[in-house]
Amino acid sequence: MAVTDDAIEKIKAMIVSGELPEGSRLPKEEALAEQLGLSRNSLREAVRALVAMRILVTRQGDGTYVSSLEPHLLLDGLTFAADVSHGTSAAQLLQVRRLLEPQATALAAARITDEDLAVLRGVLDRCADAATAEEFIEHDMAFHRHIVAVVGNPVLSTLLEIVSTRTQRVRLIRGIDTAAAFVSSHREHEAILAALAARDAPLAAATAMAHVAAVEQWAADGRLPRTTTPRHLTA
Repeated sequence: MAVTDDAIEKIKAMIVSGELPEGSRLPKEEALAEQLGLSRNSLREAVRALVAMRILVTRQGDGTYVSSLEPHLLLDGLTFAADVSHGTSAAQLLQVRRLLEPQATALAAARITDEDLAVLRGVLDRCADAATAEEFIEHDMAFHRHIVAVVGNPVLSTLLEIVSTRTQRVRLIRGIDTAAAFVSSHREHEAILAALAARDAPLAAATAMAHVAAVEQWAADGRLPRTTTPRHLTA
């Protein structure tokens, strides 16, 4: 194991054991390096890596602290890995999305309010009027993000953001028949919204499953069947 990796593991062990609880300030560099049997350079490299992982946070002029260690913050660091995924890895992320999103949508159906439904209605209306792929994707993400937010689980929200980032969606939609994708997605979104409005959890899960399965098919085929498209969606 590299010296820096060893240093990282030693600091993590202190956090896991409770010796360095969340929110606590790290000892002074010299004292901590001596305690862990590390050089100060190795300790600095380890601290920088742990800050990048959001396990530690630095406060200008005040030192380095253990973060809140909330799972959704720690998971957020995986977003870049999702952004650069291609081929098999991208397909695997979509598979995870298919496992998570239908259940999240079902949970939302039991908790959604009339105000939430009004927000989602507005998002879909704007989505239908989208003039570009980028604009469509922004509204598409807002639609799904709001549904998951209704569940009230930030870990679930973060996981779903990771398995379907904006970068992934842009890359996918640019590789297919964009106008047909707009129409197909909008139809599926409307079905999801109808299920949520009915507070029908099984139907909400089924419509979300169908939507993500269609996205997986686009990714596999790189195309969509031709369909009649509204004039404002044609190039």
